Amino acid sequence: MDLKQIQELIKMVNKSNIGELTVEQKDIKITIKQKEERITQVINSPGATQLASVPQQITVAAIAAPIENKPAEVASNLITIKSPMIGTFYKKPGPGKPDFVNIGDEVTPGKVVCIIEAMKLFNEIECEVKGKIVKILVEESSPVEYDQPLFLVDPS
Repeated sequence: MDLKQIQELIKMVNKSNIGELTVEQKDIKITIKQKEERITQVINSPGATQLASVPQQITVAAIAAPIENKPAEVASNLITIKSPMIGTFYKKPGPGKPDFVNIGDEVTPGKVVCIIEAMKLFNEIECEVKGKIVKILVEESSPVEYDQPLFLVDPS
């Protein structure tokens, strides 16, 4: 199943009264759910990882295999920014450039907090909350998994 077919499924679900649709093909499972929030599409299959954000009312998650996550010890008031994909984590836009964010920096929705490289594509990861960076949980140039905690943000 290619990206255009997935986008067509999203359009069909968005126009209909269907609450949830699941499609399985070989080693890929795609679930499309109606939501009232901003959308993040995460497509994860062996040999391909892509990310796209579109302001629609659907969430798409395709999972090729279950991924184990290490539970993070988080204070109850902190918000975790998690990795939307598998790849390599970078705090800087390039060598010799300053970090996107440091501990103590204020962040707002839409601010780029890091880059995750996947298959030679550099994906800017944007913050979705307003607050202050309390902790950076990943080291520069280290591999990250889908849904792995990257940053802790204090929203107060």
